[in-house]
Amino acid sequence: MRCLLVAINSKYIHSNPAVYLLRECALRDLKQKQIFGVEVELAEYTINHHASEIFDDIYLHHADLVCFSCYIWNIEYVRQLVRNLKNLCPNVKIWVGGPEVSYDCESFLCSLPQVDGILYGEGEKSFPTLIEYYAARERDTNPPSETFPDGAAWLDENGVFHQTSPQPLTPMEELPFIYDEAGRMEGFKNRIIYYETSRGCPFSCSYCLSSIDKKLRFRPLDTVKNELAFFLEQRVPQVKFVDRTFNCKKSHAMAIWQFICDHDNGVTNFHFEIAADILDEEEIALLKTMRPGLVQLEIGVQTANPDTIHAINRKMDLARVAQVTETIRQSHNIHQHLDLIAGLPLENYESFGHSFDVVYQMKPSQLQLGFLKVLKGSPMQAQASQYGILSQAEPPYEVLKTPWLSYDDIIRLKGLEEMVETYYNSGQFSNTVKVLCKQFDRPFLLFEALSDEYRARKMHEKKHSREAQYQFIRDFAAARTTLDDILVRQVLTLDYYLRDYARKRPSFALEQDPYKEEIRAVCLKTFPESSYKDVIRDYHIEVFVPPFTDEKQFFLFDYHHRDPLDQNAEIRVLTW
Repeated sequence: MRCLLVAINSKYIHSNPAVYLLRECALRDLKQKQIFGVEVELAEYTINHHASEIFDDIYLHHADLVCFSCYIWNIEYVRQLVRNLKNLCPNVKIWVGGPEVSYDCESFLCSLPQVDGILYGEGEKSFPTLIEYYAARERDTNPPSETFPDGAAWLDENGVFHQTSPQPLTPMEELPFIYDEAGRMEGFKNRIIYYETSRGCPFSCSYCLSSIDKKLRFRPLDTVKNELAFFLEQRVPQVKFVDRTFNCKKSHAMAIWQFICDHDNGVTNFHFEIAADILDEEEIALLKTMRPGLVQLEIGVQTANPDTIHAINRKMDLARVAQVTETIRQSHNIHQHLDLIAGLPLENYESFGHSFDVVYQMKPSQLQLGFLKVLKGSPMQAQASQYGILSQAEPPYEVLKTPWLSYDDIIRLKGLEEMVETYYNSGQFSNTVKVLCKQFDRPFLLFEALSDEYRARKMHEKKHSREAQYQFIRDFAAARTTLDDILVRQVLTLDYYLRDYARKRPSFALEQDPYKEEIRAVCLKTFPESSYKDVIRDYHIEVFVPPFTDEKQFFLFDYHHRDPLDQNAEIRVLTW
């Protein structure tokens, strides 16, 4: 018997740890029970593959049992693949699992009768049992009459819906480590390593599926430390913890943070999703001691509207969030990624603009502007009906309008989101944005104006080169601000060369020919043992003049020494 687990990810850099975990659980259980002749294979694809390519590859596995992992980003692919596979291979058993099919099993099965069944909830116990069920039926000419395992749902031959009891939650210590061999890491090269040390969430945010699972479980710390030591030994670039609120248990978080601090290999970065307002001074003190770039934090603020916070059952001390993020920011050693969600109950366009300003003033490394998704099974699904929130009927179920936010508002916010991604989150315009911000009463108004100008110039209709994005800012400043063009050109040049040693000089940069001899002289004075040719090969030197500087200055961009957080070149101001 051959079983195939199928994962269709949103991007190549992503992986699906769930299917790896299911495979390891199945292989372990089959070995323990001495069930032979069963192969459990895994196939990963992305939504960027053509559906026909995925279908061909699945078919060529010639599996007897095919199981799909279903999420909002791949469910339409899965539906198409399931229909075609069942039509071509009617004897193949097809099962599905994952959050997109687990909360209304009967409806999904009726909409896609080609599916033989659903494994809902956690599958680490139900999936191996399902394989054993089919393996027993294959071996025995008089197959057992036992029903499917706990955590299963199906339609019988008469179309009657059946569902077994939920599978008991798996203790975290019983879960295998899916990255347990060095050779296996080759399959994750250039991909994000996801890692889990806890399940469940203590909070009840209505938009989140994690609010359903209230039973918090933690992986034993000794096990976690051994597994983290493996990642460190392998020198993986990044480990992304998928714990919903990593710091919900202080002793657990402190032990892990102390371990990675004590065993830092100078390469690996660890990503954590945390609640900033529950960090205490001891935790902050430990975080401040870490190597720059060792840790990055994702902090979901979502809104600054107190009525909205209450409406979505969120508990958050916003003032404490601001205090903590500022304290961490001042240490300049940790990347902070802050999130906002547009379309939440009781928040209109102006209120969201205020929330944006509040979070922007926290000066995050990145500000993620997202849109409410009314996920199946989440408390928000019921709230949407109660409030009159309209969302897409198909995945990703994104908000279309609310009583407080029109679709026109949402379109405008999506334009603003693009500007935040391009001109803030990219880190390529950090100094320019600071200068522009001073021309507007609020940060939100700057990005709103950027979006309006971008659309007015039809920039949103196609992709643009890096230099074109810089040139747009120059044009924007001329049209929407009172800034001196010489100042704008120089601050753009500063940002341009901070990121890369561009061999081709950008068109907006000031002419440097008048300063050639001065640049040569200052180079020879600064590097008396090097030739001018060697200096300009390794460094870029730019002359800045008023109104950007008080007087003429020579900036040296050192690309051998970069800021560990934003990767900008180190700048030295050269003197005669």
